[in-house]
Amino acid sequence: MSVATFDARVIAAFGRHLLVQEASGRTLKARPFGRDLGAVCGDDVRCRNDPRHGEVHALEVLPRRTALYRSNARGRVEPVLANLTRLLVVIAPLPPIDPFVADRYLAAAESAGIAAMPVLNKAELGIDEAARAQLAVYSAAGYECLAVSAATGAGMEKLLSACAGQVAALVGQSGVGKSSLVRRLAPDAEVEIGGLMREEEGRHTTTVSRLYELPGGGRLIDSPGVRDFAPAVDHLQPRHLGFVEVARLAPGCRFLDCRHMREPGCAVRRAVESGSMDARRYESYRRLRRLAEDLTAAKGRR
Repeated sequence: MSVATFDARVIAAFGRHLLVQEASGRTLKARPFGRDLGAVCGDDVRCRNDPRHGEVHALEVLPRRTALYRSNARGRVEPVLANLTRLLVVIAPLPPIDPFVADRYLAAAESAGIAAMPVLNKAELGIDEAARAQLAVYSAAGYECLAVSAATGAGMEKLLSACAGQVAALVGQSGVGKSSLVRRLAPDAEVEIGGLMREEEGRHTTTVSRLYELPGGGRLIDSPGVRDFAPAVDHLQPRHLGFVEVARLAPGCRFLDCRHMREPGCAVRRAVESGSMDARRYESYRRLRRLAEDLTAAKGRR
């Protein structure tokens, strides 16, 4: 006798364990059926109950509308989060901002068609010259930026408004206060989901991504902090790698296949030399271009 299936959303994925949420709001523990099923937080999955073992199996990942992907050290593509509509790239005065990590998240979002927003947390510590300059660079590139404080609540209404009706995700370096932002935006969610995860795995909940419902509508994913982030090169826009300034300038280049590195007649390099494109952002583009070429070469050697 066939067993009926049902669709659910993955609200946390950790190893061979999933937490899924039905349309009714009921949360269930589940396991991927088969070793090749790679579900991530935000995925929609088709499930069925297995009465023999008293567990729920996730049978397949339904088509993703969007996804954030990364490259591992071997150049292989790994999904990170799925079905996002907004990526909140969190920076802070402490730890010191690594703009290259933030740039790579922004580039991956742009290439994936996900709206991105830089968010400066810990504004109560004071926005120093370096942080102010970083926000100015992103504003000049065309990004809407927010300065907030999870400690005092400053800016939370604007941040909550940015998440309204969205599937948003917080990403960034370790220690920038993403989980503190979640506690401000969705104060009741962590106990509900974190308790289930600790019961299953016996690990601290901040080591995995997890999805929360926001009051007033919308969903928010908190993700673990990183030291570095390498976007999946196969998912970057080949001509501009997701750098919005480069995308605007590239049509002015002499050659359609310009890489904006050493080619003659490059509109991007002219903009950097004239000061109309930020030199630090251009260096970030160059680093990502070299990384993309190295990872592509590594895949070719295999």
